[in-house]
Amino acid sequence: MSLMNCRACGREVSLEAQWCPHCGAPRPAVQDYTGTGFEWKSSRTILGLPLVHVAFGRDARGKIKVAKGIVAIGQFAIGLITVAQFGIGLLFGFGQFILGMFAVAQFALAAIFGVGQVATGYAAIGQVVFAYYGLAQIGMAHYLWSPGVKDNEAARFFVDLYDFGRWLFK
Repeated sequence: MSLMNCRACGREVSLEAQWCPHCGAPRPAVQDYTGTGFEWKSSRTILGLPLVHVAFGRDARGKIKVAKGIVAIGQFAIGLITVAQFGIGLLFGFGQFILGMFAVAQFALAAIFGVGQVATGYAAIGQVVFAYYGLAQIGMAHYLWSPGVKDNEAARFFVDLYDFGRWLFK
């Protein structure tokens, strides 16, 4: 068996090792290994953050790459606007598990408006909602429109919201 020094910790590892048994670095015998996936940052920055940061995969040490920028896109991401599997969109987020002011996700944990299978927010639309105004199959809301609860105030709110959206996007 051929041995070589791990590029991360310097201890001996097999040339065929997928992970260093000492420090856990992936592909430890490959000296120019840069990780898996993809990463790109725009050269333009705002408040020290890249305008756009896209990141997927793991870095050379095996740590998950997290996209962090004004617009953040990745499996894990944090940004003002975020598209991610798991993310925090300070203003808006879209993905599977999203936390933000406005969120569209399977699990949308929003402060103002959430849309998703499970959604929260001041107003929320989804299969299951927790909101002040809710439109759902099942939900807990001060004003709720669902198959079992027909609150006219909830209906009025969502009709007005729909009309506003139509006016806004004319």
